[in-house]
Amino acid sequence: MLLPAKSEVARQLRHYRAWERSMLASPSDVTVRTTFEDSGYTLCVLMGKRCAREAADAAERYLRTNLVTHAHEQPERLAPSGPMTPSGAA
Repeated sequence: MLLPAKSEVARQLRHYRAWERSMLASPSDVTVRTTFEDSGYTLCVLMGKRCAREAADAAERYLRTNLVTHAHEQPERLAPSGPMTPSGAA
């Protein structure tokens, strides 16, 4: 399973939160709203979610966890190919 780099997730999450604050401060500004929605879409693609709020929550969880914990939280994304040994060899 491929996971995005934590540095990229953190960068995109900061970008999304900054535009969220701008959008809340100026909800009638079309440019701000459009950029906020674009940043939400990018976060959705990066985190594999359909909703920006879910993507932001998933990004925050991902940044708090290590790889093993994240893999256990996302069983639907894993495709087990049989029993695994610690080295990965069968």
